[in-house]
Formats: sequence, C-alpha cells, structure tokens
Amino acid sequence: MKTILIPGASGFIGLNAAKFFLLKGFQVIGMGTSRSHPFTQQYDGFQWITADTSKEGPWQAHVQKADIVINVAGRTIFKRWTKSYKQVIYDSRIKTTRHIVSAIQPARPQVLLNTSAVGLYGDCGDEVLLEDHKPGQGFLSCLCEDWESEALHASDKGVRVVRMRFGVVLGHGGALSTMTPVFKMGIGGSLGSGRQWFPWIHMEDLLAAMAFLIETPNAKGPYNFTAPGTIKQKDFAGYLGKLLGRPSFVPTPGFAVKIMMGEVADALMESQRAIPQRLLDAGFQFSYPDVLPALKNLFPN
Repeated sequence: MKTILIPGASGFIGLNAAKFFLLKGFQVIGMGTSRSHPFTQQYDGFQWITADTSKEGPWQAHVQKADIVINVAGRTIFKRWTKSYKQVIYDSRIKTTRHIVSAIQPARPQVLLNTSAVGLYGDCGDEVLLEDHKPGQGFLSCLCEDWESEALHASDKGVRVVRMRFGVVLGHGGALSTMTPVFKMGIGGSLGSGRQWFPWIHMEDLLAAMAFLIETPNAKGPYNFTAPGTIKQKDFAGYLGKLLGRPSFVPTPGFAVKIMMGEVADALMESQRAIPQRLLDAGFQFSYPDVLPALKNLFPN
C-alpha cells in the first residue's frame, strides 16, 4: 500500500485530495499548521502532522517515508496584497517546496506533484495558452515561475516531477463559496469588462487528473489543470446567476475591484485561455469538459 504525503491537507484542495486518495486505498499523511484534522477520527489510513512547512523541522522525515508527495501548501492569494502579505504568500509556497525537495533522498523512486497556477502566463488576452507558453510578468507570474523552479530541483534526485498549473477549481468551497453569496444577493456579475477568459476545472476532474498522472509512469513536466471547454468571465457569471435564479448582468467595474482588493484585483481580471493539451494528449478524459454541466453538478435543482 503506497503512502501519499499532502502538505496543505487542511485547505480546500488538500482536504478533497486527502479524502479522494484515502478512498482509493492509499495511506495519507496530511500536514499543515492546524492542531488537528477531522480525518484522524474518520479514516484509519490517515495521519496528521502539525507543522509550519515554510520552516525546516522534524516534519521533513515524513517526506522520506512517502511514495508520492502532493504539495498543495500555500496561504490564500485572495486577500489584499500588502508588502508583508505578499512575502507570506511567497514563503508559504517557495520555502515549503524547497524544504520538501531538500528532504528527498536521492535514488528513491518518488513522485512529486507540485501545485502551480495558470497565473504563470500572465494576462494574455485571447491567445491560446499551451504548456510551452512562456511566463508572464507581475507578482503572480514570478511566484509561479519560482515555485516550479524549486520543485524541479527534485528531478536532480531522480524524482518524477509533475507541475500542476491550476485554473479556478470549482467545488463545494474555494472560489465558488466566495462568489455564491454575492450572486444570491442579486449583485453578482463579471469583474471588469467580463471579456477575459476564465480558466476553470471541476474538483472531480482535478483529483482524477492527479491520480491519472501518478499512474502514468512517464508523466512529468507542466500540465494545465483546466477544462477544455474555455469560457469568458461574463458567460461564466451568466450561467452561475441563471442556476442560482439571480441576475448577473451588472459587472463590477475594474476600478472598483481595484479599490476593494488592491493589487490582487489585477490578477483576478487577467485573461488566460489555458488549454489542457498535455492531459488530452496523454488520454485523460474529463468528466466535466464544459462549464454548464459542471455547475449543474454543483448546484442541482
């Protein structure tokens, strides 16, 4: 029975990933700053380690025990980006990844699935973004580039490294939990012009893609974790509003988003038409390739 280590297992994606792989029969070691985790009482195959992974410590010994590391650790970016908080965002990702890699023993067959984001590409308008596209500019692009660079050092130790470039993950929690109350109040809509492309993926497909790449021996390098059915933000807002029975035709002007959220608003209004070409080429089949069935699954009538 293989062991998966998940730094960040108390977050939105980490919690879902831990449950998914436990149900598939893996042993899972979860890790994060919380003092406890509900899965310790629910699953015999789950172990929780309380640790600040942005700092070196005894937790690194667990890296050596794992067959697979799924690194989804990182403080939320959906918060005003002060100078000090940008450093927290950076350190929680870069230093955690660095400490994971430093703990890996050379010549041991391991797989590292490391989180990144399509924010790497920056604001690209209507351009189709495949995995070989160059990085963009700005804080989020530089963060993702440095993040991936840290993970790639594990390949020097013989580790198979998969760089997962996430779009917005649709599930019960995460971004939708922030959007839904606003739409239910009847004031939901697109950000800025709404003409920007909105990269997304259903949580079920994200987890299935992780498992697919773990089970594909030659899978390594960057993969866009986005659905093939691309959509613009105004159309996404229209579908969500319709399913919730609320209007969604009033966009939030870009300057207003900037006033409310500061620098993070620029990242939220970027356009990334990211296509999961490498997943498709490898034969991965999406359960939710288009957004309307994905949203209907999450908001059944």
